[in-house]
Amino acid sequence: MSTTAPAPADYVSPVHLDELTDEAVTIIREVATECENPVLLFSGGKDSAVLLHLAVLAFAPARLPFPVMHVDTGHNFAEVIEYRDALVAQWGVRLVVASVQESIDAGRAVEDVGPRASRNRLQSVTLLDAIAEHGFDAAFGGGRRDEDKARAKERILSFRDRQGRWDPRAQRPEPWALLNPRIRKGEHLRAFPLSNWTELDIWQYIARHEVPLPSIYFSHTRTVVERDGMLLSVGGPVVLEPGEQPFDAVVRYRTVGDASCTGAVASTAATIDEVLAEVAAARITERGATRADDTFSESAMEDRKREGYF
Repeated sequence: MSTTAPAPADYVSPVHLDELTDEAVTIIREVATECENPVLLFSGGKDSAVLLHLAVLAFAPARLPFPVMHVDTGHNFAEVIEYRDALVAQWGVRLVVASVQESIDAGRAVEDVGPRASRNRLQSVTLLDAIAEHGFDAAFGGGRRDEDKARAKERILSFRDRQGRWDPRAQRPEPWALLNPRIRKGEHLRAFPLSNWTELDIWQYIARHEVPLPSIYFSHTRTVVERDGMLLSVGGPVVLEPGEQPFDAVVRYRTVGDASCTGAVASTAATIDEVLAEVAAARITERGATRADDTFSESAMEDRKREGYF
C-alpha cells in the first residue's frame, strides 16, 4: 500500500466545485437584486475571503455594488487586520468598520473580566447597531452548515425580526432552491451563499482561484498556552492563569475569530497543498476544535444567533 499523500487534484471534483460556485453567485445576485441596501460581512477569515471573491465575481467587470463590513472586537490578530485592509484596497470596495470598543464605551455592551474574558458575544450588539445605523436590509455571511449544529438549522436566507433575533422555527421553506428574500419594514435578512460548502470545498476554491489569506492560516512558530485542549496565542487579550506556562509551538489556524477564544492547531502545513491534505483527513470541524466560545454550553452558537449573531 502506498503511503504517499494524495495529490491536491485528488480532493477536487471540478463539477462539484463549479456547481457550488454557480449556486453561490446566483444567491448573491438574487439578494442584491431584491434588497435595497445589502452589505457583506467580512471577518478576514477564509470563508469571508471566498465569499468576497465570489461577490466580486458575481458583478465583474463592474465594481462590487455594496460595502463590506467588519465587526471589529479590538482583539483581532494583527495579521488579519493587515490582510483585511490590503484586500479591500485590492478589490476597491468600501469598508465599514463596526467597533465593539465603541459599543462598550457607549454603554451598549458590558465587557467581561477575568483571564477567560472574551468580546466575542458582544459582537451581536455591535452588529445590530451597525445594521440599524446604515439601514442595511440584508447581510451576506460566510456561515456554512457543516460548522455547527445551530448553523445546520439555518436556511440560505435567514430572516431576523425587528429586534434582530433569529427564530429557527419561523424560517421560510426553500424547496427546489427557490428563495424568497421579501421582508417587512424594520426586518432584515442574513444570506449565506456558502451554506452547502464544506471546509474542504473552501480550500479547494482557494487553491483553484489563488485567493490570498492571512498568514496565520499556514504553519508558523507562535508562543501559545494550552487551555481546555486548545492552543491560545499568548499576549493581547489572553491572560495567563496561575500555573499556566507559555511555550513556542509550530501551529496554524483553521478559523479566524477573536484572539481571546480562537485556538491554533499543531501543524506543519505551510502550503495550500499541505493544508488540503490535512483538511481532507480531519474528522472534527474547525469550530469544534478551535473555538472556546462554542464550548460555553451545548447551545452556545444557537443562543448567540438568537441574540443577533452572524
